Amino acid sequence: MDQLFAPWRIEWVTRDGDDDIDGCPFCVLPARDDDRASRIVARSDHAFVILNNYPYNPGHVMVIPYAHERRYGALDDATLLDHARLKQRTFDAMDRAFEPDAYNAGLNLGGGAAGGSIDDHLHTHVVPRWEGDTNFMPVVADTSVIVEAVDETYARLHDAFAELPEATAPGDDSAVQFAFD
Repeated sequence: MDQLFAPWRIEWVTRDGDDDIDGCPFCVLPARDDDRASRIVARSDHAFVILNNYPYNPGHVMVIPYAHERRYGALDDATLLDHARLKQRTFDAMDRAFEPDAYNAGLNLGGGAAGGSIDDHLHTHVVPRWEGDTNFMPVVADTSVIVEAVDETYARLHDAFAELPEATAPGDDSAVQFAFD
């Protein structure tokens, strides 16, 4: 039998099934007082960056507008520009934190056919990639290997966001803030 040792996953395995989320997680989580516990690493006026609970690679995040919309065309101009600028800062922070070779970025919108588990609140996945990061495990064993604990990823990415221009870092447990002109 093949074994994969990931002791940090016990917290996820033993969690309360509902995670105290009543409604859309992308609406509930940014309204909470604890950004670190919600895994929100950065915020702007109209969007936020949150770590993915099921990362493809360390640093896998989602950039999400606060507006609960499933259609891209429903976003107003201020939200569209702010969301785009926060994606720019996300790439900058990932360059600082992880030095990836490339990125995958994709917008989930319009419903379940897009492949996401949250189908009525659009969001953009940003996944850092490295040469050779896809190996035999997902291809042959249908197993993902995550090489870094999510809490460590949060700390690295939070620090990288805090170093960017226009960033205000209120503390280690609060998301880095951006105010775009």
